[in-house]
Amino acid sequence: MSAIPPSTVDLLDLLVARFETAAFVADDPVSVPHAFDDPADREMIGFYAALLAWGRRATILSKLGDLCGRMRHAPAAFVRAYDDDRDGDCLDGFVHRTFSSDDARALTVGLSRLLRRYGSLEGAYAAHRGRTGEATADTGAAIEGVAAELLETAPRRLARHLPRPSTGSACKRVAMYLRWMVRPGPVDFGLWTALTPADLLLPLDVHSGRSARALGLLTRRQDDWRATAELTAACRALAPTDPARYDFALFGAGAYGVVLPGGG
Repeated sequence: MSAIPPSTVDLLDLLVARFETAAFVADDPVSVPHAFDDPADREMIGFYAALLAWGRRATILSKLGDLCGRMRHAPAAFVRAYDDDRDGDCLDGFVHRTFSSDDARALTVGLSRLLRRYGSLEGAYAAHRGRTGEATADTGAAIEGVAAELLETAPRRLARHLPRPSTGSACKRVAMYLRWMVRPGPVDFGLWTALTPADLLLPLDVHSGRSARALGLLTRRQDDWRATAELTAACRALAPTDPARYDFALFGAGAYGVVLPGGG
């Protein structure tokens, strides 16, 4: 990939300043973990919020509000103590698009098991993180390992809701969740220390992909794992300690119709 011109970097920085503000939170799924004060609750409901962040935003927020109610507005305690025979009826009837109540129950069983093994989701991702020194590969290993553990005893259909690099998925929603947990800022929480902002991936979807291609940050045409790695490398070259900051620029420009050089 050719060098990114300074004018493009300046534009990206302007877009980050425009979109990485507290106002971004209000109608975004990240508003759901923001409604909790306990870091453990933010970590836990944030995982559900990220995985269910597809479709119309109003519907996503409504469904997540329903889920919080089913968890008695104490998601960390609910998941940690969850017993499917005793508590499964709390999740019966919960549906979001193709995510069924059976999926909700299977995912909660898996998350409860992870909390018993590692103490937190941060601990689980840290345990599975690679040690090669190549940040994208090492974070990809963490995503892969946590998903594999969640699928240990789950029905096969849950796999469609747990993206993994090995399937070629861009892993957008998990990358977004990790951004929420690791980066500090008015939108993200900066709760975790086991990963650093330098370890993060760029969440890649149709909006950020369109913007990235228009700006010359991404050449691969498919929005898949290889494209995530390419885009992350390009952004890491611009901001080695915090590449995911450019998610705000790329997603914001694509989602809110900012006209970019190159036709984005």
